[in-house]
Amino acid sequence: MYRNMTKQVMVGNVPIGGDAPITIQSMTNTKTEDVAATVAQIQELADAGCQIIRCAVPTFEAARALKEIKKQITIPLVADIHFDYKLAIAAIENGADKIRINPGNIGSPEKIQAVVEKAVEYQVPIRIGVNSGSLEKELIRKYGGVTAEGLVESALDKIKIVEGFGLKDIIVSIKSSDVMMCIKAYELMVQATDYPLHVGITEAGPLSSGIIKSSVGLGIILNQGIGNTIRVSLTGDRVEEVKTAQKVLAALGLRKCGIEVVSCPTCGRTQIDLIRLANQVETLVAGYDLNLKVAVMGCVVNGPGEAREADLGIAGGRGEGLLFKKGQIVHKMPESQLLSALKDELDHWDEERNN
Repeated sequence: MYRNMTKQVMVGNVPIGGDAPITIQSMTNTKTEDVAATVAQIQELADAGCQIIRCAVPTFEAARALKEIKKQITIPLVADIHFDYKLAIAAIENGADKIRINPGNIGSPEKIQAVVEKAVEYQVPIRIGVNSGSLEKELIRKYGGVTAEGLVESALDKIKIVEGFGLKDIIVSIKSSDVMMCIKAYELMVQATDYPLHVGITEAGPLSSGIIKSSVGLGIILNQGIGNTIRVSLTGDRVEEVKTAQKVLAALGLRKCGIEVVSCPTCGRTQIDLIRLANQVETLVAGYDLNLKVAVMGCVVNGPGEAREADLGIAGGRGEGLLFKKGQIVHKMPESQLLSALKDELDHWDEERNN
């Protein structure tokens, strides 16, 4: 049951599953009770490309804050609930577009039923989230430890519970910080259910290692046609989560994400300050809503070829460079002028294309 064959679930006005594009999520790390700070972070993330945002709801004050937060944002809001079923009910009543729960820590069947019935009443979907860090002890004993099979069995058990109380709008996540376990779990899960899947490597780590683990895991999972919505979990700036998710999707050909910059790693033949120039170009292109490929190359070995293949390209020489546009050399200039010349081309790209 692959991506375009799953059920489709609406989270606010954003579809997840079926033929809908893969959506990018993130989660705030502000105190949800602090409406101003939370809204500011959500707006920053939305501007970066986040399409669905999740907020922790550990208190009733946080649950009540959702109502005001909703008024000030434009993307769907998900409430993250643990342990107290009354918080889930309060979050739904205060406008959450989706709630994320682990029914295993919500409590008795009666408490789960109360949450599900409220979700059905308000037509709010539930994401059933199972993590390797909270797998039930009986499943750990059954499988001799935390395993992909145990995670899947746990998730399927939770699905049956909420289905039994009448819920049909379900999204499922089965996450682990172990990349290969996570991959296997999703490979098994996709054979067992047609609900849309929320994919990510949980607790992936600080920026550098977290990006690597998330990119490897998400890349393998998504390339198999598995996954309908993703979150990159990093210990760091939330905007980096969104940027990484976008780049993963773009690298897999699953999304156009603005301007793609390709650049050479440099070697002893490089005779311009290519590392500085490539970083400047990456910063520059972030401000343009264009689907282009820009190459920044350092020498005559691959430089002219890569530059010709890109929409715009720089091929470095000895203290100077060539600027390519659609495969043709348009300028030869000193190194100091290359960035401004590229900016000028970007500034007029749409204008020229429309003429």
